[in-house]
Amino acid sequence: MIEDETARKTVGRILAWYGAMGADAALADQPIDWMARGDVPPGAGFSVPGAEPALASSPASAPIPASGSAPPKRAPLAPTGVQQRAPSPPATARPARQFPPRAPGAAEPMGDLASVRSLAELRARIEAFDGCGLKATAKNLCMFRGAEQADLMIVGEAPGREEDLEGKPFVGRAGQLLDKMLAAIGMGEANVHITNIVYWRPPGNRTPTPQEALACRPFLERQVALVRPKVVLALGGAAAKGLFDLADGIMRVRGKWRDIEMGGHRAKAMATLHPAYLLRTPAAKGMAWRDLLAVKAALKD
Repeated sequence: MIEDETARKTVGRILAWYGAMGADAALADQPIDWMARGDVPPGAGFSVPGAEPALASSPASAPIPASGSAPPKRAPLAPTGVQQRAPSPPATARPARQFPPRAPGAAEPMGDLASVRSLAELRARIEAFDGCGLKATAKNLCMFRGAEQADLMIVGEAPGREEDLEGKPFVGRAGQLLDKMLAAIGMGEANVHITNIVYWRPPGNRTPTPQEALACRPFLERQVALVRPKVVLALGGAAAKGLFDLADGIMRVRGKWRDIEMGGHRAKAMATLHPAYLLRTPAAKGMAWRDLLAVKAALKD
């Protein structure tokens, strides 16, 4: 009985999908010329048996015959025994978030970031910035958590669902693992600054695009200059590519030191595996542990 009910539901979903795709007749005497339907979309409903199809009598949707060709084909009638289906109401699209227009003559929120002297001021600039499309779909700005100035700055990929709700980076499962990893080398929120290459959650937790990372890059550079880290640790391939401008995968770049300059501040930098990857692949934790030990040694130099 359960299998029969499941099968009926499955068939119902398949038939509904066919209807939405325009298969509004199970069997017809003549093939359907979809180009002749004009502006009438597929799936507009079943034709009434024995009645003249609305498509044939509609001037807007009537096909234009080629010179010397046969008269245009009429839309087929629905087969006998097929029950007419009322057209489904149009889906209500979720309105896009609207940003208030900037007053004429007002300065661009990004402005001269070199004049920003605190993270609070930088946050205000980011909140006023509309140049990254991720802002339109995210709930909250996720700028950083941890110390405002720290020897170790961690840069991840992008906020996830939990981060978007709380307004802080790395507070979900991956963030909890990151905290344990940092605690293993004697670090924590008191002496680590944690952020991402983009400040808003991408829809569906997808990887941020290079364009989205570039839109946030000037703010990130100023953030690095204000935090003044001794070591910058990139988590995951997207963060490594965004920070180091590399095309190689994370397995090729992880564990290798490089010197970077961001916002006029010089620091040592390394990439390692993202905690979310370690949750999926526990066997890779040994590589991340070796990278953390190298970071710990660099902080003591």
